[in-house]
Amino acid sequence: MYIQNNLQKKLTVTTFLLPSILGMIIFSFIPIVISLYFSTLDYDILIPFNQAKFIGIDNFTKLLSKTELYSVLSHTLYYMILYIPLILISSLLMASLLNRDFKGSTFYKILFYIPVITSWVAGAVIWKWILNSKFGFLNQWLGFIGIPGPNWLFDKYWAMPGIVIAAIWKDTGYYALIFLAALKGVDKSYHEAAIIDGANKFQRLTRITLPLISPTMFLVIIMNVIGGFQVFESVYIMTGGGPANATTIIVERIYANAFRFLKMGYASAYAWVLFLIIFIITMIQLKLQKRWVNYDT
Repeated sequence: MYIQNNLQKKLTVTTFLLPSILGMIIFSFIPIVISLYFSTLDYDILIPFNQAKFIGIDNFTKLLSKTELYSVLSHTLYYMILYIPLILISSLLMASLLNRDFKGSTFYKILFYIPVITSWVAGAVIWKWILNSKFGFLNQWLGFIGIPGPNWLFDKYWAMPGIVIAAIWKDTGYYALIFLAALKGVDKSYHEAAIIDGANKFQRLTRITLPLISPTMFLVIIMNVIGGFQVFESVYIMTGGGPANATTIIVERIYANAFRFLKMGYASAYAWVLFLIIFIITMIQLKLQKRWVNYDT
């Protein structure tokens, strides 16, 4: 549709954008401001709001002085150290396979994407059965090849790897499609020239493919770092933070303080500390991208 009048164009654009802008203000901006205000209060949601006590930065000083924050932060970082390299490798591998021309490729794309649209509740139930120490499929398979399987979700050393395995299963299809779009954009002439020059598959991967898709890889890393700090559903459903608090992570503590212990002000302070951590790490990543991300195609 062609709009001649400049004023009419502005009104049309505003009309279409207004629902989204209002939604962001009501459901994002206002709750963010309210949570910042709550972080300065000693507020229990079971008492009337007018009885909430203003305590300034006491929630933050209390949070930073406790060892709990550093413990759950270490668990969250441990999850990310396990998860991010594995999701990059698995999704890139799947994308490379789907990038080939073969019959039924569309079917496999749909098949690999099914875990992505599966709810974590259903997925967690499946994986709690798979990771069962006695009757689980994974331990039975390991036993078949002579490896004694661990007590996955009830062992403090194996609970987090078990959660990571389930997360890899669920998320690989999503990031594989992102990488697949990037691989489709790589000009085949680069590989053809490299083959003529005698480059092997590994050399073509490391010197052509990976540099050319590095912007996409950077995007995926950013998404996974932010998502890693915000992981909650898988931990809450599969282990509830156990065993022995081995899988307690930051968002689980925010949820527990807000809705289990009813300390809304303390939970809000937790959320803002999480925001600052994500913000600082994201800024560092944006600075470091200049060293390895190639935007020249």
